[in-house]
Formats: sequence, C-alpha cells, structure tokens
Amino acid sequence: MPRIRAAIARRGWAWLVLLALALPAWAFDATSARVFADAVVRSGDAGGLAFAVVDKPGATIWVFDQRGRLLGHSPVLVGQAPGDVAPPDIGSRPLARVKPSEKITAAGRYVTEPGRNAQGEDIVWLDYDAALSMHRVRNVPGERRLERLRTPGTADKRISFGCINVPARFYDRSIDPWFARTPGVVYVLPETRPPREQFGFLRGADH
Repeated sequence: MPRIRAAIARRGWAWLVLLALALPAWAFDATSARVFADAVVRSGDAGGLAFAVVDKPGATIWVFDQRGRLLGHSPVLVGQAPGDVAPPDIGSRPLARVKPSEKITAAGRYVTEPGRNAQGEDIVWLDYDAALSMHRVRNVPGERRLERLRTPGTADKRISFGCINVPARFYDRSIDPWFARTPGVVYVLPETRPPREQFGFLRGADH
C-alpha cells in the first residue's frame, strides 16, 4: 500500500485507474476493486448507496458502504456460460428451456430491490424481468454448490443459471443489510470487454 500511495502522489489517480482498467478481466484483484470503488464514489454513480462489484472471471463479490469503505469480499457462484448479455426473453422461460450457453450472468449496473422467489425464499433482485437475482447458495442435487464455493479455483464456480449465489453467512452479514432492506447498487463486471466500455463513469476517469 505505501508504494501504491507514492505512485498515486507522483502520477495522480488517473494513472492508477488506467492501470487497473488495462488489466485483463481475470486480473481483477484487491487493488482493482479499490480503484473501482474510488471511481464510483468520486463520480457519485451509486447515488450515495452502498454498492457491490461482482467479478465473474474471479468469481468474487466485493461489498462497499456508501463512502466506498470495503465491508468484505467473498467467493460466489455465477452463470455457467461466459458472456455479458443474456437472451432478452430469459426471464420468461422455464428453467428447463434455458440452454447451457444461455446461463449468463449479464454485466451491468443494477439497483437492487428485495423480493422472494417461487419457493418463498428472500432474495435480492438485480433485474426482476430478466429473473436475475442474488441469493444464498442452495443445495442443488448433483451440483455440489456448497463444495464448489470452498474450492480454490474459479472454474468450479461457473454453475448457476445466471443468478449470483452467495455463501449464507456472508449474505446475512454483508448482503441482506445493505441490499435487501434498502436499495443498493450492484456492478457486474463484463468479461468480454474492458469495464470502461460498460460503465461511463470509468471513461470519465481516463481523462
């Protein structure tokens, strides 16, 4: 951290933003998350709400309060298929009619709202029409979801239909209070293009 601060002092925040955004998507790390959060706060893009950043290739969620203070991070399960755009009718289809290549966690900026699924479980909606939500990990027969969360790699964590599956303890501590009881903002990073092409406030940070 002292070396990072010294570099910022010499070259300015724009340099660090450019450095982080030049990294390939799979290189998103603690420094990248810090830079992203600082850009959110400086731009006011989250509107004074708590926010989270979902790194799909890294299968990790980073949660920040309204001021950009890191509240925690955790492994998550995300959509089985790589990609950033889900089919437009995905939310209206039965799960049995969703092809493996369509199980995408769509990239974007989402304002959360509380909800319940068909089984009555409390969840956090990212996009109700697209049936995209964030919820506690479920024990789906044959999918070893709980075990996948404990493995060190990321390939195992590509298993869901697109929803973001969060360990129950982390969900109760860091997701429910900030995104279910009040609105929050979730940024799902793209994996097929640089983040600055998805989020306009990052383009502004380039100048």
